[in-house]
Amino acid sequence: MTVAARPATTAPASPAGPTGPTRPTGLAELYAEIQQFYARQMQLLDDGEAEAWAETFAEDGVFAANAHPEPFTGRPAIAAGARRATDDFAARGVRRRHWLGMLSLEPKDEHTVFVRSYAQVIETARGGQSALRASTTCADLLVRRDGRWLVLDRRIHRDDLD
Repeated sequence: MTVAARPATTAPASPAGPTGPTRPTGLAELYAEIQQFYARQMQLLDDGEAEAWAETFAEDGVFAANAHPEPFTGRPAIAAGARRATDDFAARGVRRRHWLGMLSLEPKDEHTVFVRSYAQVIETARGGQSALRASTTCADLLVRRDGRWLVLDRRIHRDDLD
């Protein structure tokens, strides 16, 4: 059976997710919306779009990881840290892919949700084999501001570090 592709009938949503009056009506819809948010967010980072990726954080957002001595606080600091990392990997010829899964959502109210997930980072050196670089847990507090989801607080814990 052949299935013809249908042309897109709407413009793509913003990197942070859908905007406007549409709101998820149940947990399944919220789950799908949050999963799409993460797909877009991680693709921005993996494509080297550090500043656009940082735009998925609240202006006062925090990115903390046990692999870093101090958290990055505020969107400009998050963008600068991401830019340094993406430039470094690009200079070394390393492509990274972030995969988030096993999302567990805990809605706090209609504008706030706590999400816990597993994240894996796969690295591929130019001409080389792909390898799992890191296995982590990710704990995010997401907030809906101006109709889009943003990370207010992200805590990354690499499994190989204490």
